[in-house]
Amino acid sequence: MSNVDAVVLVGGQGTRLRPLTLSAAKPMLPTAGVPFLAHLLSRIRQAGMTHVVMGTSYQAETFVEYFGSGEGSGLDIEYVVEHEPLGTGGAIRNVADRLRGDTAMIFNGDILSGADLGALLAVHRDADADVTLHLVKVADPRRFGSVPTDASGRVLAFVEKSDDPPTDQINAGCYVFRREIVESIPAGRVVSVERETFPGLLAAGANVRGYVDSSYWLDMGTPESFVRGSADLVQGFAPTAALPGPVGPALVLPGARVHPDAVIDGGATIGVGATVADGACVTGSVLFAGARIGAGAQVVRSVIGAGAIVGAQAVVIDAVIGDGASIGARCELMAGIRVWPSVTLPAGGVRFSADV
Repeated sequence: MSNVDAVVLVGGQGTRLRPLTLSAAKPMLPTAGVPFLAHLLSRIRQAGMTHVVMGTSYQAETFVEYFGSGEGSGLDIEYVVEHEPLGTGGAIRNVADRLRGDTAMIFNGDILSGADLGALLAVHRDADADVTLHLVKVADPRRFGSVPTDASGRVLAFVEKSDDPPTDQINAGCYVFRREIVESIPAGRVVSVERETFPGLLAAGANVRGYVDSSYWLDMGTPESFVRGSADLVQGFAPTAALPGPVGPALVLPGARVHPDAVIDGGATIGVGATVADGACVTGSVLFAGARIGAGAQVVRSVIGAGAIVGAQAVVIDAVIGDGASIGARCELMAGIRVWPSVTLPAGGVRFSADV
């Protein structure tokens, strides 16, 4: 795919994932052992694309520091910094002068997907399309914009979120653009592809196509979906060529210590230098580097930040614990609670049950 550029949009601040994103951009959060973006780049490389343009903004320098020129992973990576928010369309237009081929495949940098990228490109080329969108079928499309297509795959409309969507097909955040279409997007201002670019193309009679499938798909923008996506990567439910270990019930990174009587399962990741003590249970969770889980503690579907401590017999379910926080023994944290970095909770200081 030498004439296809991959464009990865990673400029968002990831506010829905705070406090995790206070110190790291969302695509750089450790996900199944490596930054989330590493999984996407591995899929891009597997599909045969080598030239990648990253549209960055928040924490822009961290992408360069980690991925560099991409040479070590067989990629040629360039970076374009977005100094003011431009929307998805504006961000795409902002990288136009770095494109080398006649076709650009655009990726939202927070989507975990199992789409067949080669098949997506083939649909685009066979239809001689101006733009082709990856569309996925979901059980409840009301939370998303829906995109109906005709029998030939031509996109008919872009319908905003509604209680009565016309189709179960939604915009999956991956697009193939003819280069001329990228260059036609207005430069230097905010542009929404969903509200301006795509409807404008339809109104002008452009050939806009949909590639519809039911492949794995997950928006990694919330703590709930972040831990699920990481667990799915570890267990092999979501595709990647960047997993730093074998597929299985848990991933234990170098320097981590797990007591023989501890239980780690459900796709849990135990980060570099993290410890899990006697009798503790870590299920479907992500432990960042240096996190410590005390004896008999339960951690379920949660994120434990770098260097954070969960005390003995504590219960942490569906929670986010920020870097360096300390959760005292016998605390009970659950139901989406978020603890900010470096906060200390005393033993038994937060409980859901009455007994202490």
